[in-house]
Amino acid sequence: MSPEISKHIRSAALVLTVLTLSAFLLYTATDSDRLSSGSFSSSFATIFPSYLNYSSSSNPTQELEEILKNASMVNNTVILTTLNDAWARTGSIVDLFLKSFMLGDGTRKLLDHLVIVSMDERAYNRCRIVHKHCYALVTKGVDFHQEAYFMTPQYLKMMWRRIDFLQTVLELGYSFVFTDADIMWFRDPFPRFFPDADFQISCDNYLGRPEDMNNSPNGGFNYVKSNSRSIAFYKFWYSSRETYPGYHDQDVLNKIKSDQMITKIGLKIRFLDTAYFGGLCEPSRDLNVVCTMHVNCCIGMDRKLHDLNLMLQDWRAFMSLPPDLKNQSIISWRVPRNCSLDPLDIPVPAPPKMDVKEEGED
Repeated sequence: MSPEISKHIRSAALVLTVLTLSAFLLYTATDSDRLSSGSFSSSFATIFPSYLNYSSSSNPTQELEEILKNASMVNNTVILTTLNDAWARTGSIVDLFLKSFMLGDGTRKLLDHLVIVSMDERAYNRCRIVHKHCYALVTKGVDFHQEAYFMTPQYLKMMWRRIDFLQTVLELGYSFVFTDADIMWFRDPFPRFFPDADFQISCDNYLGRPEDMNNSPNGGFNYVKSNSRSIAFYKFWYSSRETYPGYHDQDVLNKIKSDQMITKIGLKIRFLDTAYFGGLCEPSRDLNVVCTMHVNCCIGMDRKLHDLNLMLQDWRAFMSLPPDLKNQSIISWRVPRNCSLDPLDIPVPAPPKMDVKEEGED
């Protein structure tokens, strides 16, 4: 090979090397830009799988339908609760709520049908750790992660967002039991429900008859069947927030429960007896029949945690009794305790640590 030809070959090789290196650098820069936008989201979602599900689901209704389908009973009924970060933290309300299902009489199986509706991203992340059916309810421009104190604007927004969401569940064809997370489940409530009612709800005060409209309803626990009447009722209930501005959903319900529109809709309402569905406003006294107990008439999470712990301890003590002593009802609730104090009193001491063993332990 002549020196001239060899020189041309080396020049060509050098040019090819420079072009290849330039193309590689250009691709790397382009790929970097791509990662900083769309592809970065994919990488971020791999590390934090809740992120995209929470903030930018392409079809949240389809996602909700899938979750409801996976959790539903044979009759298209689900159990729903809502949760924000303040109630979702380790050692907080949600842990005691789930614990009650584990300790209750025949309630553990109901966890398969429970959907936890998370109001913020941190609550959703915690739900994914402690439960299998989680849905992220995104409210644009609103952050529900902090404790929503009773009757504050944040509290009202959260309560009305909940009513709007429950209407959607009904429209998708699913009946539901809605339960606040500060309600302890001790027995399967379904045998105590009225078979022919469209809408049945627990009470702060129960006057003795389930059809008495003078009963004081509590929106923290209700069983609603999906049909045209219940859907029309939830639309009316939600729209009534404009008729009664500054009121929360429970107070508005109390105002509209005897409205002529309810008669026109044809909704059949029944109120649940506090003997079975009790609370701190009016406790269920007989532990042999109680289904649920609500830490209502109580403001402040520390107070609620204290009395919820006592309630679970009382239940475990009752369940450890032999049958003959259970029937004598020798154990009753020690609550309300801290929840009976005035909210303006001195700070509540730390709640007692639960001494609850798992089933099967000595």
